[in-house]
Amino acid sequence: MPCLIQSIDSALEKNVGRHGVTEAALAGALARAEGALDRLREHYAEGTLPLLRLPERNDDLAEIRDAAGKLTQRATDIVVLGTGGSSLGGQTLAQLAGYNVPGVGALRKPPRVHFIDNLDPHSFAAMLASLPLASTRFVPISKSGGTAETLMQTIAALSALHAAKIDPARAMLGISEQARPGKRNGLRELLGKHGVPMLDHDPGVGGRYSALTNVGLLPAAALGLDIAAIRKGATDALLPVLDKKPPAEVPAALGAALAVSLAASKNISVLMAYCDRLERFTHWYVQLWAESLGKDGKGTTPLAALGPVDQHSQVQLFIAGPRDKLFTVVSVDAAGKGPRMDGELAKLAGEPGFAGKSIGDLVAAEGRATAETLAKNGCPVRTIRLRELDEAALGELLMHFMLETIVAAHLLDIDAFDQPAVEEGKVLAKKYLTQ
Repeated sequence: MPCLIQSIDSALEKNVGRHGVTEAALAGALARAEGALDRLREHYAEGTLPLLRLPERNDDLAEIRDAAGKLTQRATDIVVLGTGGSSLGGQTLAQLAGYNVPGVGALRKPPRVHFIDNLDPHSFAAMLASLPLASTRFVPISKSGGTAETLMQTIAALSALHAAKIDPARAMLGISEQARPGKRNGLRELLGKHGVPMLDHDPGVGGRYSALTNVGLLPAAALGLDIAAIRKGATDALLPVLDKKPPAEVPAALGAALAVSLAASKNISVLMAYCDRLERFTHWYVQLWAESLGKDGKGTTPLAALGPVDQHSQVQLFIAGPRDKLFTVVSVDAAGKGPRMDGELAKLAGEPGFAGKSIGDLVAAEGRATAETLAKNGCPVRTIRLRELDEAALGELLMHFMLETIVAAHLLDIDAFDQPAVEEGKVLAKKYLTQ
């Protein structure tokens, strides 16, 4: 049963005024989305878009679990070396188990997981100097095997292991695609020389779409998450497509049609999640949307926000600033959850109405209030509610936004899977480095 409940009522012109989407514009986009759904069904039937077959796959799960078991054996720390899509999907799933959750992440039992997704000389050197190398495992991830940042991080980690007289074959596990004819895979060559075991990156799934592959599922399994349930949840997002539902009844198609219909006037897409465990998800979304759709002068600029904290930093701008934003507010049913307020202490604080209420009650009230306040001020708002946040729900959420991005690319007549501007910068950076 799907966990995701989506509503675009507060994004419609008839409900929020002239900044909302008109019925005609939305209907036109939905009609064009039928072609995108047909193409997705063709890809599924022909097996030409492996992403669509991931939810039903289970033949690779034993290998992932086995690798995770070996990785965590006698390990205090696991360091994932990868950038962009090689890291954000794993971070999103790991956050479900407490990674990078305030007050939880630093207190969870080993192994502690660290995602080193940005390259910085000071922080990387400090990390290597502080880690207990004898009980640390490194996981370099690069689809092509040629990502400069990941290669440098891996070389530095290998040097540290050599200096500590630790066998890299015991301390490392790599993920990269098989070398292609006529094209080098630097990461495989580097790790192969040291006997480091490797998992194969699916060559048909790009980095930013790889959360449901071993790239995302290995860290999840290492943290004890149910990776089969993550895949099963993704099925719930895909089923309406495969069942040939009309676009208006396919949540991903409806979300894409809304975004593209408003793109001319709402060129910023704000995703605001009311849950600490979805903070990394908002950043995963930013890369997915930006890198997939920002081409040929098209696309909208994604912006990550977190509630309730960003009510105190961004909502003023959202409501009273330029009307150039479409909002998606994601909430998890929180009412009744968390510590309850002592009545006497609530009175002492000057808030007797807090008595008996939980922290979850306030979070739920604030999420609802933000969405309604935006809408009452004429800002188009889509809401997504999750009944609970578990492996299945997060798998569904990830697949929903991957499908939404692919449909939006079809509506914009662009390729959702390439990134020519990024590749240009990578080539130039290596040129400057070696001059």
